[in-house]
Amino acid sequence: MTEATPPAPAALAAKVRTLVPSMTRSMQRVAEAVAGDPAGCAALTVTGLAERTGTSEATVVRTSRLLGYPGYRDLRLALAALAAQQAAGRAPAVTADIAVDDPIADVVTKLAQEEQQCLADTAAGLDTSQLEAAVAALSTARRIDVYGVGASSLVGQDLVQKLLRIGLIAHAHADPHLAVTNAVQLHSGDVALAITHSGRTTDVIEPLRVAFEHGATTVAITGRPDGEVAQYADFVLTTSTARESELRPAAMSSRTSQLLVVDCLFIGVAQRTYEAAAPALAASYEALAHRHDPRPGPR
Repeated sequence: MTEATPPAPAALAAKVRTLVPSMTRSMQRVAEAVAGDPAGCAALTVTGLAERTGTSEATVVRTSRLLGYPGYRDLRLALAALAAQQAAGRAPAVTADIAVDDPIADVVTKLAQEEQQCLADTAAGLDTSQLEAAVAALSTARRIDVYGVGASSLVGQDLVQKLLRIGLIAHAHADPHLAVTNAVQLHSGDVALAITHSGRTTDVIEPLRVAFEHGATTVAITGRPDGEVAQYADFVLTTSTARESELRPAAMSSRTSQLLVVDCLFIGVAQRTYEAAAPALAASYEALAHRHDPRPGPR
């Protein structure tokens, strides 16, 4: 797997939300402190932050690395930049959870705000060098297999539909047995792409592992770049998610950011293959237009 660059300052809070559940309690205290008060923490030395959170300097450094920074110095610089953005009013606001008794108008407002923040967090944290490499691999692939289950399966189908419309050979696999069976047939020149928010969905990881071991280029779209799926991914595209609530678990809110990454991949591939993609897309539009033509005529 290619090493990703540190997340942009604007993506730090989203990164914390994603990774906190998997952290030790001491690391959680460090992560929650830096996300909750970036300006105050940016002014602290590693010793000062350890004292403030009741942890050790080693815990602060480990937390910095888990969040994607080489060390505390890099995290501290990101905190200072995030604090400046918040002071200028450019950092997204945190929205309230959706309550069971919320009026539907409030639900609409809260969902819109959450999804807007989710998209902004994903865009800020997306490693464009990894994205460009994935686009390059997809653009020249002999065959593309996409793996996902549940809500991620729907996102995979969306990607495959888009790729088919510009003339690429792509397949979406929701059945884990068929996914592994097909993965065995992949080799150099093919691409396997896994979509899993948790980064630990066995039914998605297993076919990606098989494809990886058979020489295919592998891509993971995940909210957990430290998850098991990344072990078998040449390129990792990290997504964010809106805050979980009783009515909206991560599996639902992650779909928004996954679809953004899918659209980025598709547009990138269409740009690279424009001479072939444009006429293929036009042909698909024309074929669909004939199916929906309301004018009477022979059936």
